[in-house]
Amino acid sequence: MGFKGWEAMDRKRLSRILARAGSDDVAAISAGIREAHRPVIVKPPGKSLAMIKMREPVRQSLFYIGEVIVCEAVVEIDGARGFAVLMGDDEQKTLDMAIIDAAFSKGVFICDDRLYELEREQKDIAMRENAMHLKTMVNFESIDRDVPDELSVNKKA
Repeated sequence: MGFKGWEAMDRKRLSRILARAGSDDVAAISAGIREAHRPVIVKPPGKSLAMIKMREPVRQSLFYIGEVIVCEAVVEIDGARGFAVLMGDDEQKTLDMAIIDAAFSKGVFICDDRLYELEREQKDIAMRENAMHLKTMVNFESIDRDVPDELSVNKKA
């Protein structure tokens, strides 16, 4: 199954797909790179804490909501470094993502159809979840119409 017409893969998009993918899928992609190249682990996968920023919706100001456990790793392939930081403690997936990132940096990463299939599956899941949330959304405009005029907040004096 070919995905002709898909735009080129960039690092941010690749990282997003890999972070949302299962560990087995990421390991399978990394295995091909390990066979063809010799990745050197610069910083082995390890756990640390990262502060999470949120944007306050009214004033649009940033604030730190708290800390989260992350796993990070650094790998090198022929002088090209690859980095991965992943929320949680899956050290193997983080290492596999760093290897893929190093191959991407080196220019030897071949984006195959499976990556595009993963992205499509992830988008389908997100669309289904959004559709479920939309079913519970309240339309306040329609509620206001059902209020008798003497109780309406929009009543003209």
